[in-house]
Amino acid sequence: MPRVEMKTSDAVRIAYYIDDFTDPWTKPQTLFMLHSAMSSARRLYAMVPHLARRYRVVRMDLRGHGNSEVPPPALPLTLERLTQDLLELLNHLHVEKAHFLGAAGGGYLSQQVAIHHPERVLSILLFASRPGFKHGQGRSWIPEIERKGLRAFLAETISDRFPPEHRDQGRIDWFLNEMSRNDTAFLKRFILHMSDRYWMDDIARIRCPTLIVAPGAESIGNALAYEEMHRLIPSSELLVYEGGRHNICDYLADRCAADAMDFLRRKFPESRLATS
Repeated sequence: MPRVEMKTSDAVRIAYYIDDFTDPWTKPQTLFMLHSAMSSARRLYAMVPHLARRYRVVRMDLRGHGNSEVPPPALPLTLERLTQDLLELLNHLHVEKAHFLGAAGGGYLSQQVAIHHPERVLSILLFASRPGFKHGQGRSWIPEIERKGLRAFLAETISDRFPPEHRDQGRIDWFLNEMSRNDTAFLKRFILHMSDRYWMDDIARIRCPTLIVAPGAESIGNALAYEEMHRLIPSSELLVYEGGRHNICDYLADRCAADAMDFLRRKFPESRLATS
């Protein structure tokens, strides 16, 4: 779908995309898809066909990523501002409540909305997404990125993201090219900020239906956090992809989408039946 843009309250252009192949006589619920750090909405392309038949799917490029504007250095970059962008997009699209599917860093925003604005949330679906990156390797990435360049750094650490059986050259080249399209200076700011954030103590405030999908061989960050999240969130389900590496939404997109749809059908069986 062609991109559309909105301007945030601090005058940053945010790109987003809407895919809706639901029946015209129904009033579908909206599902927001939020990409990971150093990424863009394009990376979630393979999940869209599974979801857009039942939901109005909105994919947003986070500020400084993809086709969204890179904000000037003078503007503060915080998790709260990124979450505010998402809330402003909900208001812009006149969406009262929605489902939020977040991959890794995109799941941070899903969690923040569920914690601080529960009235806007139907459910959250978290794929390889923990409550922050404080116990991850983010700070150690920065000097490596500065020394080698973003693409070379990602290529050297690709085993953290993809298991051997999913490292076909075409897939990896496309992945590296997509990541490298982003502004490196902004990504460093983003990584450093997220490396100081962790909100496990707030996770129990999430009351909506929550799907947690964990890569079984996670090596980026604290893999034990997924079990703790499941214990703390009352209405959560935990799925573990045994042997999975961090970027499950890239190389297991069909499986991720199928599990998302199964969860949503069970929790919201009437979501597509309302008529206009």
